[in-house]
Amino acid sequence: MTLAVALPGDVCGVIVLAGALTTAFKTVAAVLAGLLILWLGIAALRILSQPQPEPPPPGELRKVRLTYRCTLCGAEVRMTIAPAEDPEPPRHCGEEMSILAPIED
Repeated sequence: MTLAVALPGDVCGVIVLAGALTTAFKTVAAVLAGLLILWLGIAALRILSQPQPEPPPPGELRKVRLTYRCTLCGAEVRMTIAPAEDPEPPRHCGEEMSILAPIED
């Protein structure tokens, strides 16, 4: 058994108009979201397509962030500037120091 209710013509028109506005709003929101995603994708590709900067000339100091520990006494040293990207480890207590894994700050 179904219950049928007769609505006046003005109420039906308002319901249809509200449904049409909701559909139009969803369509506009979907198009704007698609454009935003497209814009973000293009921006990400532009960033990734940039070439890496040239390395500094030999002999010029480079920024590094390496931490070394002496295996004999436990002393630690942090190196922040070096002439190469992979410098030789410093010596302490007559032995080469071992490098520690970097910890993200």
